[in-house]
Amino acid sequence: MANHFSLLLVLAFVLVVTAEDCVVDLKGIIRECKPYVMFPASPKITPASACCSVVQKVNAPCMCSKVTKEIEKVVCMDKVVYVADYCKNPLKPGSDCGSYHVPSQGQ
Repeated sequence: MANHFSLLLVLAFVLVVTAEDCVVDLKGIIRECKPYVMFPASPKITPASACCSVVQKVNAPCMCSKVTKEIEKVVCMDKVVYVADYCKNPLKPGSDCGSYHVPSQGQ
């Protein structure tokens, strides 16, 4: 339960910071995608179409610039990459999302 509360606090902060310069439906991401991006790292679960519809609207580079160490403690970045790829809004291989380095294809 503490993990969920921590995530909500962290994401609420990101929503305030992000609202000004990133086009993102953070409430939609939390509502639709939370089960697909939270720790544990395994298993990776195929996201629902509702999650993908939100992910497809995300400005990924801008959103990644707002990812903090606190977010990375509760959100599995490997799963974020998986969900973004699956939903056809992939993170650029070799780029950074917070402190997470997005693997090059084939890694």
